[in-house]
Amino acid sequence: METFIKICQFLLSLSILVMLHELGHFTFAKIFKTRVEKFYIFFNPVFSLFKFKRGETEYGMGWIPLGGYVKIAGMIDESMDTEQMKRPAKDYEFRSKPAWQRLLIMIGGVLVNIVLAFIIYIAVLYTWGEEYLPAKNVKHGVVCNELVKSIGVQDGDIIYALDNEEVERFSEIIPNILLNAPKTIQVKRDNQTVNIDIPKSFIPALIEQSSNSFKFSYPIAPRFEFKPFIMESFSENSVIKKAGAKIGDELIAIDGNEFEYFDQYSRYMKTAANKPVMVTALRNNDTLRYTVTLGENSLLGIARNPIFPFELNTKKYTLAEAIPAGITTTIDKLGSYLKQFKLIFNSENKAYKSLGGFITIGNIFPGVWDWRAFWNLTAFLSIILGIMNLLPIPALDGGHVMFLLYEIITRRKPSEKFMEYAQLTGMLLLFSLLILANANDVIKLFN
Repeated sequence: METFIKICQFLLSLSILVMLHELGHFTFAKIFKTRVEKFYIFFNPVFSLFKFKRGETEYGMGWIPLGGYVKIAGMIDESMDTEQMKRPAKDYEFRSKPAWQRLLIMIGGVLVNIVLAFIIYIAVLYTWGEEYLPAKNVKHGVVCNELVKSIGVQDGDIIYALDNEEVERFSEIIPNILLNAPKTIQVKRDNQTVNIDIPKSFIPALIEQSSNSFKFSYPIAPRFEFKPFIMESFSENSVIKKAGAKIGDELIAIDGNEFEYFDQYSRYMKTAANKPVMVTALRNNDTLRYTVTLGENSLLGIARNPIFPFELNTKKYTLAEAIPAGITTTIDKLGSYLKQFKLIFNSENKAYKSLGGFITIGNIFPGVWDWRAFWNLTAFLSIILGIMNLLPIPALDGGHVMFLLYEIITRRKPSEKFMEYAQLTGMLLLFSLLILANANDVIKLFN
């Protein structure tokens, strides 16, 4: 069910983004009286899921969710319809329009993507506000994986600055390290300030680790206290429930060991897989002891309360406040995504291994339907779609823009035969990238 919900959210988000992106091209084409022969969401080789014709345009939905298209008369596009180019140009065709009009038609989709991100972020901030975990509220420090420990960070360290600049949001620590490449981390350890150098090898190693599997655990997480561990619910095959535990019981100790922090408990439990353990629990004023045998996963099958015992910062926005905040958020997201390209094109990082396809994109949606998360992710995907379409690759909007700018500057129009070959080359390149990204997904599934 969780996977089904993720797929539904992904397809709905993709449908909205593709339709509005193509609507941007369509609108500018209509403004400049350019004929649009087809308007399709998704691609439709052989057959369409549905279609209808209104006026001069055929509208429809294809069955391959790789994008969408508007087929504009007098233009070499992904349809590779070159027959019309052999006939004399008509007034209503793309090739007959001035270069500046053709340029606006081509960037119309990207403009809509960016404007859509502005609108969504403004609406999200106005409707739900903003909620985040301040780094200063992670009072018991962090729990980190072995890679982070290898550079000198320890469990319990309180990370408060990168290159001596204070970190405001806990969730920004790892993205900041990846995108801004700070040289040092400042932590508080045993009431002392410790300066930790970040070696150049850390970022490639972090990217490599994240590329290996969808089961990748976050490099750092907030550390929280073990007590009170109140049993809130049980899994279907919970061994502790079968032993007699009830909701509301408090977990006290395992094999006589009491724990200060939850990560200490987790580490101990992993050593007890397939072994019997003695669980000490408290019910009202009664101390209870159960001997249970753990399975391969070493879990008792309990959900605890409270699950996330941290004070979050929540800010509500009026509409007047949400508008500039939404614009700022969009600009920040644009900047951070552009910085990711530096990682991809840096051969030392091997970030191309982390390129993801449809499984990766679908997997970022939550397993339960959450409208706030859905719209936040849709806004970010809109930014990604806009930037990706501006890449100067023939077959993408950016490729057409590149040739149009060349025409405007040099006042020389590339030949139609050149545009045909460029379009074909661009399509081959895009298919290669698509295959690479989805091959990475398949490799992750089996790791």
